[in-house]
Amino acid sequence: MKTDFKVAEVQLTYKNRIPCKDRQQITGSGTAYHIVKAQFPDETIDYRESFKVIYMNRSNHVLGCLTVSEGGPCSTAVDVKLILQGALLTNASGVILAHNHPSGNLKPSEPDKIMTERIRKALTVMEVNLLDHLIVTRESYFSFVDEGVM
Repeated sequence: MKTDFKVAEVQLTYKNRIPCKDRQQITGSGTAYHIVKAQFPDETIDYRESFKVIYMNRSNHVLGCLTVSEGGPCSTAVDVKLILQGALLTNASGVILAHNHPSGNLKPSEPDKIMTERIRKALTVMEVNLLDHLIVTRESYFSFVDEGVM
């Protein structure tokens, strides 16, 4: 019997050096928009679609923001496992999804709606609430919650 097993080490880290009192609190879709828009580089917001996630605690204080994917001018692939990993690492209670539409069109596509529901179901299993999904442009945003889409 072989006793010399080689196994890779797994390291999962989350470092939040921002004191609780200094963390941004999201009070609505407008606050979320301003926080997440700052995560989109000016050079690419009108050029390349990106998908971001804001993780929050029970008081809706921001624990962190994760860039899940970056794609081309009209789509980006989203791996739900990466979103779940971020939720576990931050011990998040709530999540807001956000992605940009380089076209400037704020209307969610059918794939946007399907993906949102897939992510909501996966987060529910982990007892993490999906609080909103924003479509972001340089000038404005669309909130799935405010517009009654979710």
